[in-house]
Order: sequence, then structure tokens, then C-alpha cells
Amino acid sequence: MSHILREYGVEFALIFGVSFGLSLLLTPLTMRLSYRYGIVKAPGGRRRHTTTMPLLGGWAIVISFLVTVLIAQFLPIERTDEKEIIRLTGLIIGSLIMAMVGFFDDKYELSPLPVYITQLLVGGIAVFFLIIIESFNNPLNGQTVTGWPYVVTVTLTLLWLGFMMNTVNWLDGLDGLAGGVTVIASFMIFYHATFELNQVSVGILALALVGATLGFLIFNFHPAKVFMGGSAWFLGYALGVLGIIGGAKVATILLVMGLPLFDVTWQIMRRLLSGKNPMKGDRGHLHFLLADMGFDQRTIVIGYYIFCALFGSIALITTSRLFKLISLLVMLTILVLVFAITSWQATRHQTEEKTSGSTHSQS
Repeated sequence: MSHILREYGVEFALIFGVSFGLSLLLTPLTMRLSYRYGIVKAPGGRRRHTTTMPLLGGWAIVISFLVTVLIAQFLPIERTDEKEIIRLTGLIIGSLIMAMVGFFDDKYELSPLPVYITQLLVGGIAVFFLIIIESFNNPLNGQTVTGWPYVVTVTLTLLWLGFMMNTVNWLDGLDGLAGGVTVIASFMIFYHATFELNQVSVGILALALVGATLGFLIFNFHPAKVFMGGSAWFLGYALGVLGIIGGAKVATILLVMGLPLFDVTWQIMRRLLSGKNPMKGDRGHLHFLLADMGFDQRTIVIGYYIFCALFGSIALITTSRLFKLISLLVMLTILVLVFAITSWQATRHQTEEKTSGSTHSQS
């Protein structure tokens, strides 16, 4: 680790400084543009904010990240992947497409269908540019499993990217929540790629995302001055791609993003069992349930940070794949218990409110 820092410390500082500085400068500009062109979120809705909020803040992340990534290509950094420039092209094109879809959603409130069609499209673009899950490590024997049929690898890649895009978007329900978790996940990818796999040129892309998101987060943490808006899909795509192109980092993201990923799965199952549209938003997400139970936004968000950072760190401090599997199972057990208890509490609270309302109407 120390020799990498000595060799590339200046490059790391440059990438982080440029991405963070650009985001810090651009976020206030996106706020002014949001108000000027009326791309704002009125008070109320699922987030229950009390003032009109600008929605274009995520574009500060998009621009800062992409500009910094392009700058990184001119740095004297060792590049171990001969197809890196191809995969980088897929990252940039897909990111721009998802950012534009997010912009149009913020402005026109698109229905879910065109958004999901676009997600499938950018997933196809990723595959076309060789961003594919080709193998995974068996946690029981440590061997790398390869040789899957092409249709399997493509399907897994499309599912992974779609899951990541919607996970980050659904996570963006409280001030600073999606941005902060993205910073943690991006840093874990940077550390793992750079110091454990010696893939500096890939790790530095994740570092650019850390800086760009952190600069925005300063304005987005509670009480937020700006919302991320539809750019959350861009963040999900970027994280999903970065988790693939360096290799062996999907497991790392599973541990870091285990909580929000489980939340997405839980919500889809809950809505299907209730006969509802699984893609129609509501306040059933864990962060909303905790807020409805009276927890402060900052407490909830910091709790998410700690949980994601704790389990993400496990992926960095141990090389034992079996220990990582056990950690993942422990995390899933904790999440099942937490979601079951909070859902039960929410149902009981709703029942009490209905009973109280019925009693008042009769009296």
C-alpha cells in the first residue's frame, strides 16, 4: 500500500481534488439553473419536504465525474487492462444516457416504462463495450468459476446494472442518503482495486466518483439545499459498471450496498404480495418507515453510513472468501429481522390510526 501511495499519491490527490472542487463549484450553479428553468420539486410528496427544492444537483456529480475521468486518461498511470479504453467508453456513454433520462424525468416526470427501456438499453451498451460479469469466486473453495454460456453472462450483467440503477434511485429518499452511501461504496471500490488488486487505472475512476459525489453531498446533507433528482440512475449505473470492470469487486459492493439492495428486494416482494405495482413508489422503504417512527433524518442517514461502511470494510480487511460469505449471511439475517420488525410496527401504527379515526368519526 505504501509504495503505491508513494508512486501515485500526487495523481490520487489531483483526481480527488479536481472532482471534488468541480462538484463544489457546480452544485450552486445547478441550483440556480433549477430555479431559473422551473425544474424543482414542490413541497410534500413521499419525501415530505417543506420547501421547493432544486432538482438538478446531480448534474454537478455527472459533469465533475466525467471531466475528471477524461483528465485521468492523460496521467502516467499503469494500465493493466488492454481493453480498458473500450470499457471506459461504455461507462461514459451509458452514464450520459442515464443522466439525460434523469433530466427529462425531472422536467417532465416520465412514466416508468421509458425509464426501464432506457435502463435495458444502457445495459446493452455496457455489454457491447465488454462490461460483462464473466466469472465469480466460489466462497467455499476459493476457485474462480468461469465458462458460463454467453446468454447467462449477459443476463446476469443486465440484472446487476438494472438492480444497481434502481437501488440508488430508490435509496434517494432522505437528505444525503444516496450520496453518502455512494461515497462509501466508491471508496471501497477504489481501495480494493488500487491496493489489493493493483489496478490503479480502474481504482482512480472510483476515486473520481468519490470526490464528485462528496462535493455535492455538502449541499445535500440534511437540511438539504438541493436534491439529486434523476441523476441517481447515473450513480447506480456508474457504481454497477465500476463493480464489474476491475474484476472481483461485485462481492465488495454486495457487502457495502447490502442494505439498500435488500430494501429493493423487500419492497418488490411486499408490493407484489399486496397486489400492487412493484415499481410504484410508496413510503414502505426502511428509511421512510424509520422516519415515520420518529427517528431524525440525520440519525437514519448516519446509521445507514455506519452499517454500509462496517460491512464494506469486512471485504477489505479479510481475504477469506468463506468469511465474506458468513458476513453476508449475518448481514442478511440482521436485515430480515430489522425489516420484519419495522414493517410490523408500521402496520400496527396504521391500524391504530384507522381505529382512532373511526372512533373519532363515530363520536
